[in-house]
Amino acid sequence: MRCPFCAHDDSQVKDSRPTEDNTSIRRRRQCSSCGARFTTFERVQLREITVVKSDDAREPFDRAKIEQSVTLACRKRGIEREKIDQLVSGVQRQVETLGESEVPSREIGEMVMEGLRQLDSVAYIRFASVYRAFNEARDFEAFAGTVRDVAGQGATKGAAKDGDNG
Repeated sequence: MRCPFCAHDDSQVKDSRPTEDNTSIRRRRQCSSCGARFTTFERVQLREITVVKSDDAREPFDRAKIEQSVTLACRKRGIEREKIDQLVSGVQRQVETLGESEVPSREIGEMVMEGLRQLDSVAYIRFASVYRAFNEARDFEAFAGTVRDVAGQGATKGAAKDGDNG
């Protein structure tokens, strides 16, 4: 494993343990050249998955893109890193268990939205504003109204689905 600090190709594993949700292995490593310590995660990849974008372009599934988007939506919300990792791992698991080699980006976006809806309403609205390409303030207002409606109804799954259609 290449050291992120000095780019040396050799590192030693100092500690290995499964993550809390048992979807990956966390390894603490130490660079044999500069001595720096860093963490890596090892995950099972069931198959190569291609994401089909809205313009019909295709690209390999990239967990890091989902992680970056979710992290941005959750910024300054006081959400634990572990919760974000669990959400991203859950989405990745859902994508992998679909059994398809090609998955539309829209489907992945909806999975992320559902996870954020359950995690934090502000992060949910932030992600939706980019994902659904809100153009005007009234788009935010209308969407936020559906979030309030869902929260007011005890966030039942049926109400959440009705609120997601807007």
